[in-house]
Amino acid sequence: MNIIITGDSEIALHLAELLSGENHNVTLVAPSKTFLKLIEAHSDLLTLVGDSTSIQVLKNANVRRADLLISAHYDARLNLLTGLLAKKLGAKKCIAKVNEPEYLTDRCKELYKELGIDYLVSPEKIAADEIANLLTNTAAAEIFDFSGEKLSLMLVKLEKEAPVIGKSLKEIAEEFEGLKYRAVSIHRRARTIIPKGGDVFREGDLAYVVTKPSGIEHLLELSGKKRFDINHVMIVGGGAVGSQAALALEKKFNVKLFEMDPDRASELTDILQSTLVINGDARHIQLLESESVSMMDAFVSVTDNSETNILTCLLARRYGVKKTIALVENIDFIEISQSIGIDTIINKKLATASYIIRFTMTAEVLSTKCLTSVDAEVFEFVAKPGSRITKKPINKLKFPKQAIIGGVIRNDEGHIARGDMQVEVGDRVVVFALPEAFDGVDRMFQSKS
Repeated sequence: MNIIITGDSEIALHLAELLSGENHNVTLVAPSKTFLKLIEAHSDLLTLVGDSTSIQVLKNANVRRADLLISAHYDARLNLLTGLLAKKLGAKKCIAKVNEPEYLTDRCKELYKELGIDYLVSPEKIAADEIANLLTNTAAAEIFDFSGEKLSLMLVKLEKEAPVIGKSLKEIAEEFEGLKYRAVSIHRRARTIIPKGGDVFREGDLAYVVTKPSGIEHLLELSGKKRFDINHVMIVGGGAVGSQAALALEKKFNVKLFEMDPDRASELTDILQSTLVINGDARHIQLLESESVSMMDAFVSVTDNSETNILTCLLARRYGVKKTIALVENIDFIEISQSIGIDTIINKKLATASYIIRFTMTAEVLSTKCLTSVDAEVFEFVAKPGSRITKKPINKLKFPKQAIIGGVIRNDEGHIARGDMQVEVGDRVVVFALPEAFDGVDRMFQSKS
C-alpha cells in the first residue's frame, strides 16, 4: 500500500516507522528539515521537506497514487486542510488527527466526510475512553472487547499466589476442563512469547488472554487477581485527556481533578458538572494528603509530563490506592513503569496506531487494539468467501508462527479457539499477532472470490 504521513508530531513519526516495517511504501512529509534528518539517520523511510497544505508538495509526494494519507500535525486545522486537499488531488482514503472534542460530534464527522476526509481520529479521546473502560474492569491491566463483549482480551499480571504459577498451559487445560479462555501471549523480561502447550507460567508474567464473559471470574482467580468496587477517583492533569476522562467518569464515580494552571482550572469548573477541580500541584505530598488520596480507589495521572505521571502514581500506590493509571508517552518507559508497580500504562501513540492500522489491511478488519505492554496487535477479522482461513481446521492451517487465533464469534456467540475448530465464512476471528506476522495474517483473511 502507498501511504503518505504528514506532520512532525511524535504520532506521525511512530506511525511512519510502524507502517514502513509492514511492507508498505511510506512517505513522511514534514516542514522541518532537521526533524527529517534525524529520522533518515536510522530509518529507510522516504522523506520530503515541505508544507503539507501546499498543492505542489502533495504532488511531489505522489498523492494521486496514495492509497492512504494520514495527517498528524499538532494543529488539527493543518490536518483537516491537508486531508481535504489530498482527497481532491487523488488520495483514495484520508485520515486527519484532531484534538478538540467538538470535531468528533456526529454532525462534524458527517460534514468532513462529505468534504473528503474519511475518518477523524483523536488520540486524546481514545485515551480517555480507554481509561473509562479500565475503571469498569478493575482487575485487568488492559481490556478490549470484541463484538459487544462476546469475547474480551484481558491483560493480567500473575501474582505470587496465582494458582497457575509453575504450571504449563497443557497442565492447566487438563486440570480445568472446558476452559472459557485462552492465553495468546506471555510477556516476560522484555520478551513476548506466543505460548504453546509446554510453556510454563512464572510469577510476574504479563499474560494476554482471550476470554468469554463467563470465564472472566475463573481467569482472575487463576491469575491471583480480585475485582474491587470503585467509588472515588482522583485525576491529575486537566488537559484534553484528563478533562474527557473526567466527563466520562463523573457520571458514575466521585471524581477529584488536579490542574496546576489557574485559568485552565477555572475553565474546567464550567465544563465539568460534578467533578471537584483543585488548582494545585499533585506532586506535593501534603496537598495529596489534604485531599484524602488514601481514600481513593483509583488514581489517574495524565499530565503532559510522563515522569510526573509515573511519580504521582507511585505516590498514590504508597498511600494504598488499588488502581493506578499513568499516561506515558515515552515508549521506552512503559516496561519499567509496569515493573515498579503501576497497574496500567496509556500511550497515545499506540492508541492512535490501534485505530489507524486497520485501514492498511486488505482483509476486512472490524476492530484493532495496539497493545501497550508488548509490540503486538490484536485484530478482529471477518472471514470472507474463498479466504484461506476457511479452508482447513485451525491446526491444519499454515498460520504465521508469530500469530495465534484466540477466539471466534459465530451467530452472535463467542467461542474460544481450539485446534480442531473450522473457521466459517462470516465468522469474526480474534487474532493476536506480532508485527512481523501482520502481512501473513492479512493474506489469510483476504477474499479469493
